[in-house]
Amino acid sequence: MGVSGRERLERRVVEAAEAALAERKFVTPIDVLVGLGWLQPAHIDRWRQGRVDYLERTVQANLSKISTAMKAFRRWATGRGLQPSETAYLARTRDRRQLRFSTSGDPRVERGYRTHWVSSELSEAKRERLAERQSRPPDLVVVSPVREWTCTECGGTGDFLLMEDAGPICMSCADMAHLVFLPAGDAALTRRAKRRSRLSAVVVRFSRARKRYERQGILVEEEALERAEAECLADADARARRREREEERRARQDLDFQARMAREIGRLYPSCPPERSEAIARHAGARGSGRVGRSAAGRALDPEAIELAVVASVRHRDTRYDDLLMSGADRAEAREQVRPDVDRVLESWRRARG
Repeated sequence: MGVSGRERLERRVVEAAEAALAERKFVTPIDVLVGLGWLQPAHIDRWRQGRVDYLERTVQANLSKISTAMKAFRRWATGRGLQPSETAYLARTRDRRQLRFSTSGDPRVERGYRTHWVSSELSEAKRERLAERQSRPPDLVVVSPVREWTCTECGGTGDFLLMEDAGPICMSCADMAHLVFLPAGDAALTRRAKRRSRLSAVVVRFSRARKRYERQGILVEEEALERAEAECLADADARARRREREEERRARQDLDFQARMAREIGRLYPSCPPERSEAIARHAGARGSGRVGRSAAGRALDPEAIELAVVASVRHRDTRYDDLLMSGADRAEAREQVRPDVDRVLESWRRARG
């Protein structure tokens, strides 16, 4: 890789890492690979389910580029003063075996992949809670198949399967046939049933349209579900009233937050038209959108998060970026092509009004 190519890659690594850090106050090597467009969520799902030997097998880049990106990521993380936190990665299988990342399996490489980099802004207590939560054994995952299948142990089939090294097995062979399915949709019922059940599993189904596994519900013990249903019936009215109050409160908070974000955009970019600042704030700060405005950094009106929101708006509305995507251009390359146009608009907005 030439010098200019390495510099472009390092810049893309920093962009991907900064975006993840702004959203969650920590960043992982997997976040960077996803941000670079080299790793798809569906491949991560298969790896976590124990269906892929090692993660690098699914990364759409050669080992040299991966190594260069990971080195750039670690330099950026240490330069940013982030705190390293090694995290256990366990498979969503019955044996909860440790997942492998690299082709080589080298312990140093594996440790690098397992290391999360945490913002120093988080208190020690919050960092400890984060490490504990991330190291917690993952939920057991059961698949709702989209096509016909056969159990590798008994030759049977069924509505659900569990992936093992030898292939899919049915619920009877997995000793889980006594569990009942609770569809997604009622958060309180799901939470209570899972807490009451000694054995449970998350049910996922592959979406051909979105090319990823999506959660469908959970499997729990029937007695646990019955107890959870009784608890939910007993306080249904109180929870309904609480939801109404929360919705009203959130609506007021959203309007206030978006107004504050628009004012902050106007302060950082004095020549940005006021109606554009308001539009960016509405878009980036929409509840449930998953956009940068809803991240912890966005809610704190962090300048870097604000810049990410403004850059995204300029990229889509003031450049050929969307046309390039429609023509089949790679997302990273399309961003590189429109970067001069984005920089030009930002520079004009940063200048004080005459």
